[in-house]
Amino acid sequence: MSVPAQERDRSGSLHSDEKEAIGYPIQNNTLTKDTGISAHDAEANSAFEDINSGFDEAEVKRVRRKVDRRLLPILGALYSIALIDRTNLSAARIAGAGVELKLTAGTNYSVPLLMFFVPYILLEMPSNLLLRKIGAAKQLSFIAFCWGVVMIGQGFVHSWQMLTLTRALIGAFEAGFFPACVWLISTWYVRRESQVRMSAFYLISVGISGFSNIIAYGMSLIKVSDRTFRGWRWIFIIEGLLTVVLAFVAYFLILDFPDKAAEKGFLTIQERDMILTRIERDRGDSKPDALTWAKAGKYALDIKCWLYGLMFMCTTMPTYAFAYFLPVILRGLGYSVKDAFLLGAAPYVVAMVGAFGTAVIADRFFVRMPILICQCLLTIAGLGMLFATKQRNVQLAGCFLGVWGANSNIPFVLNFSQNNVAGQSKKSFVSVIVIMFGGIGGIFASLAYNEKDAPLYRKGLYATLACQAFNVLCGIGFTLYFYSANKKIRAGRKVVDDRPGFTYTI
Repeated sequence: MSVPAQERDRSGSLHSDEKEAIGYPIQNNTLTKDTGISAHDAEANSAFEDINSGFDEAEVKRVRRKVDRRLLPILGALYSIALIDRTNLSAARIAGAGVELKLTAGTNYSVPLLMFFVPYILLEMPSNLLLRKIGAAKQLSFIAFCWGVVMIGQGFVHSWQMLTLTRALIGAFEAGFFPACVWLISTWYVRRESQVRMSAFYLISVGISGFSNIIAYGMSLIKVSDRTFRGWRWIFIIEGLLTVVLAFVAYFLILDFPDKAAEKGFLTIQERDMILTRIERDRGDSKPDALTWAKAGKYALDIKCWLYGLMFMCTTMPTYAFAYFLPVILRGLGYSVKDAFLLGAAPYVVAMVGAFGTAVIADRFFVRMPILICQCLLTIAGLGMLFATKQRNVQLAGCFLGVWGANSNIPFVLNFSQNNVAGQSKKSFVSVIVIMFGGIGGIFASLAYNEKDAPLYRKGLYATLACQAFNVLCGIGFTLYFYSANKKIRAGRKVVDDRPGFTYTI
């Protein structure tokens, strides 16, 4: 049963003494049992009560912008540092580390790249299990501080073996960051608002990290009196110091989960209840629901979780490949070291603008998979231009299209997976599985792009094409299955994740 809008005041409050017990203290006259929330989905508003019904639209927008300004910039800035710290090895390599650390011999470059992902994959689940207990601000700022310290130390290594060790430590500390961010962001917004926010978070990092090659080039020119202390070391040292400083700032800025926001003074009780009410109406999972090993075992039986992971693996593979090897590929196309650094930023600027545009369209029309498939085809086109011709300008254009398509799909796959599960604990589990497979994509990229195949790495390019083809086929399969499942849900013959009325987002 839904409650008529006229029975609410402008804040969305309901005039009833019955309160919904959803795991946090509800202010009097804010939320009642009769909201009909568990049966509602943003895709089916014509049949059920609108998620904003009874709330002042201007107030909804004001609070949403308030959350946007506080939540997304700091997470995006920290993740941009994480991306820079994990991929700056390619910049250091062409700035002199390749010769000094003997990274050009055999697998001496691929092994340090690969070793980052071993602890990164293994430690993601334990980290997410602790997130609600420790708190987002404390946990995320601490692990950022730790990987920043290790990054500083990486500037003093004298062998590729020591470099491999520091890379593994950075992977261990970064393991808990990205899955936590995805889970945290997904708990703050209804599904029709989530693609733009997920893309904004990711694209802030892409935009900043896209200029990392230019910044790295400037750092590599720093000279000191000790001639044995070469410029490439400053890339690690200065970026590590920036990470430590940003981690300190993040402790004071990162928001916790929405049910805790009023306790920390960021939201009023009324603002918190409005956010949680809208989320509950959208998908019925505003209640705090901690992930446990028992729940993880149950969720692991859902094959869709693993398919989301495989899709993300196939999406991250080309993004890591471009991040690791774009400067090297540009050098192979005949550009100077300086031009390779400068041109390396341009494709990421294009990707940032293009990806945000498709995210706006996705939320405006509440569509996910068709755009995701189109961006896979864009990546395929870019890769084809890169290795199907020897014309340098065409190959450079292929780099632009490939970086655009691949990076655009990172937030799309993340958001698609989060949109299609209900319950905070399952969202946490899926974020870990998906990003764990993203780490496997990084390993895949570091192995597929072998040094002996330089400068164009054709075997790696073929492997990347195969990954995009898999995503297209998987996307078509999900579309057909979800369309059929939604018909059954609306007919009352199917329930998803124990939440009647929850429909899949296609």
